[in-house]
Amino acid sequence: MSKDEIIALLRLQSVPNIGDITAKKLIAHCGSPEAVFSRKFNSLLKIDGIGRHTINGLLDTEHLEAAQEEYQFIQENDIQLYSFTDPNYPAALKHCIDGPILLFGSGKIDLNNRKLISVVGTRNITSYGTAFCEEFIEAVAPLNPIIVSGFAYGVDICVQKAAVKNGLQTIGCLAHGLNQIYPKLHERFVVDVEKNGGFLTEFWSTSQPEKKNFLKRNRIIAGMSEATIVVESAEKGGSLVTADIANSYNRDVFAVPGRVQDRYSTGCNNLIKQQKAQMITSAADLIYMLGWELEDKQPAPIQKQLFVELDDTEQDIYNYLQVGGKKMLDNIALDCNLPIFRVSSTLLNMEMKGVVRPLPGKLFEAI
Repeated sequence: MSKDEIIALLRLQSVPNIGDITAKKLIAHCGSPEAVFSRKFNSLLKIDGIGRHTINGLLDTEHLEAAQEEYQFIQENDIQLYSFTDPNYPAALKHCIDGPILLFGSGKIDLNNRKLISVVGTRNITSYGTAFCEEFIEAVAPLNPIIVSGFAYGVDICVQKAAVKNGLQTIGCLAHGLNQIYPKLHERFVVDVEKNGGFLTEFWSTSQPEKKNFLKRNRIIAGMSEATIVVESAEKGGSLVTADIANSYNRDVFAVPGRVQDRYSTGCNNLIKQQKAQMITSAADLIYMLGWELEDKQPAPIQKQLFVELDDTEQDIYNYLQVGGKKMLDNIALDCNLPIFRVSSTLLNMEMKGVVRPLPGKLFEAI
């Protein structure tokens, strides 16, 4: 990218009432980031959804000066840049309408690997969550995926340390600029992460780790990944927000179940119960559901039990899948004239009986 293009992108980021969606609209209409700032006031006013207040913000020289200062910081600190139009921008994030127009990076990030998953969860990780993270990462290591998380306390740092230990690339998505690390206690892990991946952020060096930034950051974690895995979560938490965003992007979401009495399994259990996530108990579940092992060999077929007894509802769904092939949960409910909650519980029973199986993309098929 040229200096002029970078500064133009930075100017767009700095205008308070211009988000990534509006910025992309302006760039698409004008032809380039630089062209946005060479258009006349009345020309910009003709763009749908662009009002006078927005245009006045674009023309404010204060934002140009701020962009020039941030550009200087980028140059002095050898910051890597990822524009949403560049081939090195996270591929999956390009498909998110609200993906950042510009990302800043550090370390040795290589985004050519298409196996990219996010692992998130509570900051109050338990021994159960720790054991799952460590065993999960060790099990997926032979497939060499990129592990994305938020570099926060708890599940985040646990899974990223496990990735480093197993020689996997790991990316920490930050809620502040690259001139600092939050929490400070994790400064000791920075070198190892940058040797095995690095850090990404959309925030400038002037940004502080404020609560709103963490929520905004979550869309990057969800958007750049093929799937999001929630390891542990209380009834409310940032990882549940990440799961909701991943669902809105039509990405696969998985949750690790736990005992109903455990506070930090409540969120995961609710995700599964509400059909917002698929249950995952091991790396093998993820590998199968995402179809990763299909690159090397076909998965061992699930053996259907002989002489399985199905009730009327199960038989109707089974007959429907046999005739129609792979179907999503919503389609099964609609076409079989059944409520979703009943179809969901019925499919689980049928899976246990070995007559149906879940597939990537939230599909089901008869065996």
